[in-house]
Amino acid sequence: MAGLIPQNFIDDLIGRSDIVEVINARVPLKRKGKEFTACCPFHNEKTPSFTVSENKQFYYCFGCHAKGNVIGFLMDYEHLSYVDAIETLAADQHLDVPHEDNAFANKDKEDKQPLYDILKQAAELFQKQLKTSERAISYLKQRGLSGEIAKQFKIGYAPDGWDFLISHLGKSKENLTALTKTGLIVNKDNNKTYDRFRDRIIFPITDQRGRIIGFGGRILDQGEPKYLNSPENAVFHKGYELYGLYEAKQALRKIDRIMVVEGYMDVVALAQHGINYAVASLGTATTTEQIQKVFRTTHEIIFCYDGDNAGKKAAWRALENTLTVIRDGMVAKFLFLPEKEDPDTMVRKEGKQAFEQRIKDASTLSDFLFDNLKSECDISTSEGKAQLASKANTLIQKMHNSIFKDLLIEELSSLVGLSQQHLESKISSEIKKQAPVQKATAIRGQQVSNHKTRIAIALLVQNPSLAAKYKVPEKFKNAFTKGLPLLHLLQEIIESNPDMSSAALLERFRDNEHEKVLNKLAVLQTPETETTDNVDEVYSNIIKRLLIEDRDDYFSHKINNNEPLTAEEQEEFLKVPGT
Repeated sequence: MAGLIPQNFIDDLIGRSDIVEVINARVPLKRKGKEFTACCPFHNEKTPSFTVSENKQFYYCFGCHAKGNVIGFLMDYEHLSYVDAIETLAADQHLDVPHEDNAFANKDKEDKQPLYDILKQAAELFQKQLKTSERAISYLKQRGLSGEIAKQFKIGYAPDGWDFLISHLGKSKENLTALTKTGLIVNKDNNKTYDRFRDRIIFPITDQRGRIIGFGGRILDQGEPKYLNSPENAVFHKGYELYGLYEAKQALRKIDRIMVVEGYMDVVALAQHGINYAVASLGTATTTEQIQKVFRTTHEIIFCYDGDNAGKKAAWRALENTLTVIRDGMVAKFLFLPEKEDPDTMVRKEGKQAFEQRIKDASTLSDFLFDNLKSECDISTSEGKAQLASKANTLIQKMHNSIFKDLLIEELSSLVGLSQQHLESKISSEIKKQAPVQKATAIRGQQVSNHKTRIAIALLVQNPSLAAKYKVPEKFKNAFTKGLPLLHLLQEIIESNPDMSSAALLERFRDNEHEKVLNKLAVLQTPETETTDNVDEVYSNIIKRLLIEDRDDYFSHKINNNEPLTAEEQEEFLKVPGT
């Protein structure tokens, strides 16, 4: 794994990048006063509510409340990972992305590049072979696939024989090593080698950057295994990848939902019929990492399985993994097809419209959860209700705290006749039993409830240059008033990089406990934050007032709780505020 990207490089990259230019290349903007506007790319609207601030290098939608800096925009708009968004910006600036452990990172890159190269060359060879194989072409036509869809998914054919790839690509020691590392050739004990894929339709598997990382091979006639996958290697980890996800992102600008199916051919057949949002889980049970990847792309996931026992078991494993990931705003559904049918056969039989109606009618997660549990427990008896409650509690306790979790507990309460409060208490006690014992630690500054504190933080985030003019008091670092330690932290970060923009400052808090509140305060509009002529004076006055209020709050707390004051505190208490 490569070393971390240095923070100062990220700060500099954000400083070099113009968010207006980056967004305008993707979403046409119009100037409106000091800002730029457009119809929001993240939700449907007729009147523009999406604004981009050139000064703050920040975007905000007053309709759906999407917000962020240039990195966040690329992540959301182009469905990129954090690192890929940084690499995209760096490429625009003709910069190489450094790593804190450059020697290790460069070695890692060198080790993997030959694998990407050999996989790409192999894919191109397989595609050429498909064009010359009447048998393979006939097979795909029988499955209802066109030449256009085969080209879109880079489908190929591995001819029968033991050394097709070796004879074409294995003429150097380096290539033979790369072929071995990717699993394209297999080494026998007697030092002889042979091609892994023989007489199979080849489905290249791509990562989110469009690089080929592995292959799936489907046998043309009868035989076992029906499907054969590349083995795990340095660039291919099947539990993390989804076949067809890159192609879905290329086909659709806005992805409303993603359907997870079981086979490569299912994905391609659905795309052939205009359903471009299907992905396959590479022959394994859908993992937590794959589900997280889907939810980073869209808010709705549909698991599609055969209606037999094997399909129901696979769906249940997917449900268990989804419960650990799902949060409010995310939707998971389960679609079961008639036995001995799969998406490939069904969409060819009934067409896009009828198949999409099945998707609309799919079972919700809550329906599938409780219907399945009720089928296992006789809830006409107290014993059955207790059994159902126990099984449901085991699943629900895996979830993040959310409204959806509360609603599941409410539904369970109705089913078993126990109060919601009793069930919540039971779940909480089970979670505490399973959680490792940790020393309780008080975390200051996680909430920012004081109005003046919110205004001070908003002013500093929106105008980082204020840090150089009015230093936040050192006392705020361990202040009693919530939010003041965060204000002090912002001051320290800006002092370490005096030219830091608002966008770069917010980037420091990505995935941090303060990220959400800072993003809100970055776009807070009040008379104080809208001030332009005397923002310095407004900010300095608020800081002075906060210093006094924190002092008063601290002593009020001590006195009200009968806590003794130290000699120094007594002296401070007798002082006139501000002297």
